[in-house]
Amino acid sequence: MACTSCSTSDGGAPKGCKNNGTCGTDSCNKLTVFDWLSNMSLPNGEAPFDCVEVRFKNGRKEFYRNTEKLTLSMGDIVATVASPGHDIGIVTLTGELVKIQMKKKGVNPNGTEIPKIYRKASQKDIDIWSAARDKEEPMKVRARELAIQHKLEMKISDIEFQGDGSKATFYYTANDRVDFRMLIKDFAKEFSTRVEMKQVGFRQEAARLGGIGSCGRELCCSTWLTDFRSVNTSAARYQQLSLNPQKLAGQCGKLKCCLNYELDTYMDALKHFPNFDTKLVTEKGDAICQKQDIFKGLMWFAYTNNFANWHVLKIEQVHEIIAENKLKNKVSSLEDYAIEVVAEPEKNFNNAMGQESLTRFDQPKAKKRPSKKRKPNAGATATVVAAPAIAPNKPAAQNGNKKRPHNNKSRGNANDKKQGNTPTNEPRKPIIITKNGDKK
Repeated sequence: MACTSCSTSDGGAPKGCKNNGTCGTDSCNKLTVFDWLSNMSLPNGEAPFDCVEVRFKNGRKEFYRNTEKLTLSMGDIVATVASPGHDIGIVTLTGELVKIQMKKKGVNPNGTEIPKIYRKASQKDIDIWSAARDKEEPMKVRARELAIQHKLEMKISDIEFQGDGSKATFYYTANDRVDFRMLIKDFAKEFSTRVEMKQVGFRQEAARLGGIGSCGRELCCSTWLTDFRSVNTSAARYQQLSLNPQKLAGQCGKLKCCLNYELDTYMDALKHFPNFDTKLVTEKGDAICQKQDIFKGLMWFAYTNNFANWHVLKIEQVHEIIAENKLKNKVSSLEDYAIEVVAEPEKNFNNAMGQESLTRFDQPKAKKRPSKKRKPNAGATATVVAAPAIAPNKPAAQNGNKKRPHNNKSRGNANDKKQGNTPTNEPRKPIIITKNGDKK
């Protein structure tokens, strides 16, 4: 059941919230709640609950009372009370589940301070709302430029326009208090609208903007996490994680919320383990714990005078040694209780299909190197180049050369005639090239 703002009936062009018709059937909205009571009818004489849950930009949800008895369903766009004017939102939950959500958020269902819904939004309301949302992104860029000009230590993370376009809410983050009185005047002059500044925390900023975490999935705070519990570095210590702030911090710059997910499991498993600071007294010296493995129930100990060698003990054996130490008895050594660690064979993963690497075409082909010519022997002092012998008293046609005689030959004959020398039919002498490059 798609809402009218994102339906694609008019030529396939999405409108309004631009979710392409999946508001009611898919989780296109942040923190979407599935109405598992939607196909159940109410008992006779029971009236439906008159409050609904309405979603605005970036997962902001509010509860409104349906005083006009409108027939509302998930995905409908409604006009609600705002100060001043009215706001436009999308209905995300109706019926009895709204009571549970209100109880979870600490809202009294019978309270008189719950605002009301005016009407279902008309096409004119949707057009004004859509035009106002299109102005948010370029306005955010200009707002950041003005904040930099005023040299304020703040970051404007998001802008949200009211549904009627009469007011813009600027969300920002800052470490300290910021005096932005002059900035608000510039905003009102630049954008010609009513301005409201609202400071949010770094976790709330990440929840509003969204993103992909280091696990490869969407951020928990922007998809399903509704409450932000405090996260301490002790959670990383209990799980024996390296205290590296680059790995433990999320996109908000704070400790990751997922550090609390498995903390209870680790705490339950550590109840059966001795204290990490427990010192074992032996005849070879005192031993201190270096490492724990809660899944296998193992502990690694090392002597204080030899921290290089670690000995693996089961927690039962550690408890046995501690019981002996309480009786003021020293055990002989840790080697008597240590278990032998069998080295696991290395797993060589071969390609089952027998194919080559998929990236073999990405590498450039190697250029063929030119063949190297053989160098003359180092001991040779001269190279003999012999000229081809010409058979005496034989014309060129009989030698198989139908072309003109070589230019050097003809040029040499002409020089001989000019100098008055008589050419002979004797073969040419070989030319000897010495090591210094002289010809003989």
